[in-house]
Amino acid sequence: MLSNLRISRQIVALLAIALMCVGCSTVPSMSYNPWEPISIPTDAKLFDIAFTGNPNHGFIVGSKAALLETQDGGETWKPIALQLDDENYRFNAIDFAGDEGWIAVEPSTLLHTNDEGKTWSSIPLSEKLPGNPVNIVALGKNSAEMATDVGAIYKTTDGGKNWKAQVAESVGVVRNIERSEDGKYIAVSGKGNFYSTWEPGQNAWVQHNRNSSRKVENMGFAQNGQMWMLARGGQIQFSEPNNLEEWLDAKYPEISTSWGLLDLAYRTPSEIWVSGGSANLLRSTDGGQTWEKDRDVENVATNFYKIVFLSPEKGFIIGDRGFLLKYQPDIAPSTESSKA
Repeated sequence: MLSNLRISRQIVALLAIALMCVGCSTVPSMSYNPWEPISIPTDAKLFDIAFTGNPNHGFIVGSKAALLETQDGGETWKPIALQLDDENYRFNAIDFAGDEGWIAVEPSTLLHTNDEGKTWSSIPLSEKLPGNPVNIVALGKNSAEMATDVGAIYKTTDGGKNWKAQVAESVGVVRNIERSEDGKYIAVSGKGNFYSTWEPGQNAWVQHNRNSSRKVENMGFAQNGQMWMLARGGQIQFSEPNNLEEWLDAKYPEISTSWGLLDLAYRTPSEIWVSGGSANLLRSTDGGQTWEKDRDVENVATNFYKIVFLSPEKGFIIGDRGFLLKYQPDIAPSTESSKA
């Protein structure tokens, strides 16, 4: 009886130790933190950020019709109140080509400016539009391409008066949809069970089964033509550079973590940043082979939903409740040189 009691206590103790170690991370720490928290006067959930042809003039959008403007490169922001008939509009995405900008709005509406955001005009979309706009890309004078949350893709060349469908049918409810610089798309299904690809010239989306039992969280395009995939359990995977049907071995930078990975972005062709829940922020400087963790930001009470690098020197990370990080390119070299 006593022997059995001792064994039971040992088992309980081992389980307690195991539970305590859930979330423990063995990823090396970065030697510096290049991200500066920026105060944003809103508690809205932020979704996207874009700058005009003026590198100091930009906008950030979010829920509750949130639209904020910066004139100093993202150091300070002020809210912009638009005259809308519903304050519950959700501003999903924003993009600029010079002075011309577009905002994708839910329910089905677009906002358009030709004067760097001094004035915005509303462009109601057809009630027959499949889904709501969640992605918008400014392509040049009076030209833009939008995608919806069911994978419909439309293009305008006359400032939004007319839109032409680029794909015959939508793909179904998606959780993420991304566009490459050369016009290709990748969409993750709403439940993360499969993903679909489309490129100009194709009539329909091409569906692909996920390559593991883990549900897909997000996907996108790398700078070298590869695709990347984030899956449940902290999995990161890259496709073969010249064969998007073949995937390299999966990586688990922080295998013990319980926080999901939510977005990935390239600062340079070899430097990758990955963000996730509970202020999880990882970096690789060798194309995803090895990883390190930015622990200076992990105590922030937010989830890092989106990473945007507008150039190697200009980047932002968007989080919950108006939280924003701004990349500081001068920190890394000076700090590294002082460590040497």
